[in-house]
Amino acid sequence: MKTSIKFALILGFLGFTTSFGAHIVAVNLPFYAEKVGIGLTMIGLLIAIYDFAEIIAKPIFGGLADKKGMKKALYLGIIIFTLASLLYPFVPPKLLIVVRFLQGLGGASISAVSLAMVGILYKDNKGKAFGIYSAIKGFGYVVSPIIGGAIVLKSSFTGIFYACAVIGIIALLLAFALPADKQKSSAAFDDDDDFSFKNLWIVLKNKTLMPWFLIIVINMFFVGILFGFLPVRIHELGYNSFNTGLILSITAISYLLVQPIAGWFADKFNAVIILRCAMLLSCISTASIPFVSGIFLIIVCIIAGIGIGIVWTNSDAMVSNLSDEKQMGATMGVAGSFKEFGDMIGPLLIGVISQAIGLKWGFVICAALGFLALLVTIIVSKNTKPHVK
Repeated sequence: MKTSIKFALILGFLGFTTSFGAHIVAVNLPFYAEKVGIGLTMIGLLIAIYDFAEIIAKPIFGGLADKKGMKKALYLGIIIFTLASLLYPFVPPKLLIVVRFLQGLGGASISAVSLAMVGILYKDNKGKAFGIYSAIKGFGYVVSPIIGGAIVLKSSFTGIFYACAVIGIIALLLAFALPADKQKSSAAFDDDDDFSFKNLWIVLKNKTLMPWFLIIVINMFFVGILFGFLPVRIHELGYNSFNTGLILSITAISYLLVQPIAGWFADKFNAVIILRCAMLLSCISTASIPFVSGIFLIIVCIIAGIGIGIVWTNSDAMVSNLSDEKQMGATMGVAGSFKEFGDMIGPLLIGVISQAIGLKWGFVICAALGFLALLVTIIVSKNTKPHVK
């Protein structure tokens, strides 16, 4: 008997909760910074702390789900996220970093457990279920900048945390409708957490994989920069919060829509060349951001979103193709860790550079570092001569 698709819709909304909560705050940090009086380094840290919390919390909630059940871990994550969101209006604004850390802890559980539950609940129509989950979660990246911008414009920065709390409460009510746990959850986390140190060491010694791990880091590096510091650049141009959100939403749409097309092209043509060209697009567009405005800024943002989306889609496939099946769990787990690291380090680095020598140089230097990393991957790949299965 096939599992009802309504559970995929519920789990997708839980994924939406995390994407909504992460981006609605991040894209409006320039307005918070203006009000509280913090610099660009602190903006980078406020973005990075959410990812740092996820890195810490993922194995903790994985263990909790294994011992106490997935639904209990899911409930706990939603409650932490919701209470953290409700905390901000009642604490001094400069304690936002604590709130973001707590939101990240809750978001880590919601994201990891909800995705794992899709894999457990759907055996026959798994592809359809994951498609629904990803589409609904991706919708959070699109609507959160617009909704957040409208709230900040008409109300205040504090208002976006009430919005996060409302989404969290709805998520908790929907989670009660999910079926009870039928198996231990450890199997669901195998791809990310349950791999031996021996296999981990084998993966890290694999010279063929390292260029592609570096590509993953740099791509997420650009993701963190684009969705974290593009709002700073737009704010610098004098746009209001709603227009800022609109541009970020357009960028998110381009990044999401290109992914299925990119996967199809990679299957039909040379995936390596497509991936490298996309990375080059990301480098050029990121470097261009501080030099354009108006419609040209929107065009550059769309190009940047397309580049990031293509690399995101095809880098995981490339790593999977190059991996030994016996180390597949460890390989994809390492790839996931590199993603989180890149997403964390990007905002931190551009924040520090921009604080020291200006936002323009922050974008240019980070783009140059991405280009140098791309050259390194090309040189190393030529020496290792990978065989794609």
